[in-house]
Amino acid sequence: MTGSHAEETPFCRGRLSSALKAVEGVGHADELDLVLAEIRQAYGFAHATLLVVRAGISPRPYPFFCTTYPSEWTATYLRKNYFEIDPVIAISRTGFLPVDWYVLRGSSEKGKAFLSDARAFGVGRHGLTVPVRGANGERSLFSVTSDMSRSNWRRLRDSSICELQVFSQYLHDKAVLISDLRASGAHDVLSRRERECLQLIARGEPPKRIAATLQISEGTVRLYLRLARRKLGARTLYQAIARASLLEVIDV
Repeated sequence: MTGSHAEETPFCRGRLSSALKAVEGVGHADELDLVLAEIRQAYGFAHATLLVVRAGISPRPYPFFCTTYPSEWTATYLRKNYFEIDPVIAISRTGFLPVDWYVLRGSSEKGKAFLSDARAFGVGRHGLTVPVRGANGERSLFSVTSDMSRSNWRRLRDSSICELQVFSQYLHDKAVLISDLRASGAHDVLSRRERECLQLIARGEPPKRIAATLQISEGTVRLYLRLARRKLGARTLYQAIARASLLEVIDV
């Protein structure tokens, strides 16, 4: 779904920009639920949720979550400790790519029962989960759901998946910082060229066009992008864009 040419994948700026600004304006962890409600409405999802699976300075698993799921479902999930059988958590432990819940149809009997229970509580017929990798081994899962037909769900998924990869990293960073699960520290300062290349790639410009705009070689553009990712502690370009925007190094 994401391919090997992520640096050249454009995405819609308007919708994503509004989503990132909503996260940026959050001052307290409780406000993240409201942001998810806004995202759900803007994209047309049934629900959205972020589960921090592991945070570097927290000794306990699943230290934080925010969600638009029905409160009855959240209470049931916690009471029955569904963390242990949730197939979304299981399949995303080692993966890096977004996972459509359709692939979970072959889950264990417990997993199938869990998904059936979730649907009964109004979670949604379809879903997509984006694994997030943060600093110091942090891991989160950002999920969106839908009650659309399968064909309409595919269209919604395909039109928003790149934006969700950026948004999920941004949301993760905000969640762990605002809930004191990560000590905030200054990243290495990006050079002017690194900022320029990252800013242009965030606007959907491919490296070849960036090279022409800045009058440097395409190889140099890719070098600057790699350096920017390294300084920002990001594994992917999507993460670098999200973190640079969060730090107000670039505008998205």
